[in-house]
Amino acid sequence: MTAFDLALPRRVLFGPGRAADLPGLLPALGRRVLLCTGRDASRHAHLVGGVDPVAVVRVLREPTVDDVRAATARARTVQADVVVAIGGGSVLDLGKAVALLLGNDTDPADHLEVVGRGLPVERPSRPYVAVPTTAGTGSEATANAPLRSPEHRVKASIRSPHMLAAVALVDPLLTLSCPPAVTASSGLDALTQCLEPYVSPRASPATDGLAAEGLRRGARALRRAYQHGDDPRTREEMALCSLFGGIALANAKLGAVHGLAGVIGGMVEASHGAICAALLAPTVDMNLRALRGRAPDSPALHRYDQAARLLSGRDDVGADDAVHWLRDTVAALHIPTLAALGLEPAQHGEVADQAGRSSSMQGNPVPLTQDDLLAVLAAGS
Repeated sequence: MTAFDLALPRRVLFGPGRAADLPGLLPALGRRVLLCTGRDASRHAHLVGGVDPVAVVRVLREPTVDDVRAATARARTVQADVVVAIGGGSVLDLGKAVALLLGNDTDPADHLEVVGRGLPVERPSRPYVAVPTTAGTGSEATANAPLRSPEHRVKASIRSPHMLAAVALVDPLLTLSCPPAVTASSGLDALTQCLEPYVSPRASPATDGLAAEGLRRGARALRRAYQHGDDPRTREEMALCSLFGGIALANAKLGAVHGLAGVIGGMVEASHGAICAALLAPTVDMNLRALRGRAPDSPALHRYDQAARLLSGRDDVGADDAVHWLRDTVAALHIPTLAALGLEPAQHGEVADQAGRSSSMQGNPVPLTQDDLLAVLAAGS
């Protein structure tokens, strides 16, 4: 017998040109719009049409606890009643957190895991609209917001089903201007967020279908998106990979790649996608070795075989070929090593220790030891 929950945004709008629907959606959600954008606030401001936001928040980096606190204070001052986030994963995560705090009249530290009070969220968010301009994090479909805490040198999340967007509006055309390096790192993050839920012990038939389709589409499109970013069809495939991965991870959990990446992201100034990309092949390799040595009857080994076929588009391959495919793709996309991203060998022990206690490890198909995690970090460096 199969039983599962499936948490989704209230409404998902997908397709080229769908960003034009945004102005018509807003009146039913609220009248006082807080607009969260990236570095260039004017770049996507036209997407809200004739709506005049009561305030605009620019997100210049992966958000910190203080960034969210400041943005929430501003939103309260202008009495915002709907949050629209247009940008990459960092923009969407900040907007998602602000909408939640507005609806609950609380502080981020009240709900933050690990370094905060971890209190459950009691009331719904203010209406939140997520409009991604990159294809990677799937943040438009997830129920958490990872925040950096520089004082604790960690990245921790606020999590709640109330964080799911009122509208996830995914227009692949908004990703056409995404530069190659961002396309590469975010695209590999999207693949990771399909692969980890696919082999997770918490997978369900619903997440299997989404994750498998995301792997298939992302694998055939990623290199071309990197080389030919102006190809709308390829961008559409990557946007679907990202969206499907976001839904899959929200319902089946992630694994060791994100368990390690979350810790590293609190220690170095590097993009989350690049960190995940550097960890991906070494982690899959270690998972396969651990499964064969400790759980040879695990269904995850068959899942990795299937993943290899989805990634390669071939029927005559097995799990080890997934590792080769990932290594070749990471090299072709010129992903930096962990060392190049700023992680020092002396930090590996601290990373492994913290990652072993990470909630993201709950979806890994096999428990990994401290030595296993240290070996992954060494291979990714």
